[in-house]
Amino acid sequence: MKDLTQDQKDAFWDRIDDVTAGMLHTDGDRVVPMSHFTDPARRALWFITAEGTECHRAAQSGSSVQYVVADDSARIYARVEGRLSVSDDKAKLDALWSPVAAAWFKDGREDANVRLVQFTPARAEVWLTEGGAGFLYQIARASLTGKTPDAGDHGVVRF
Repeated sequence: MKDLTQDQKDAFWDRIDDVTAGMLHTDGDRVVPMSHFTDPARRALWFITAEGTECHRAAQSGSSVQYVVADDSARIYARVEGRLSVSDDKAKLDALWSPVAAAWFKDGREDANVRLVQFTPARAEVWLTEGGAGFLYQIARASLTGKTPDAGDHGVVRF
């Protein structure tokens, strides 16, 4: 599988920023929906979670995990592999905090169970597509020509 170009890597960060949630695979057969916060400058994704969750436990142990996103409107599909770690960066948590995050915690930002987790990607298999209209065009073209549809840029991002 080919490595994506720098422009395609930049598109990965731009497009994953438009995705609101994905599925975090922490261990065994457990996969949970999570909302992420994109931080291309640190080459990281952030999660706000509660103490004792699968996400928090995996971060405490520095586990390798996978995060899968599939979003037609953001025109990205990706399986991202990396490691989770617990962060005590209170300024980062304050910057990311929102009413959506607050809804999960009885005492909001002051809840003793609030935890910030950093996901540091190592590798991602990525599909950058042209979205719904482009996909329909490719299907129509394939029907007329007998050629396989072009599903967009597909390759690997190594971080």
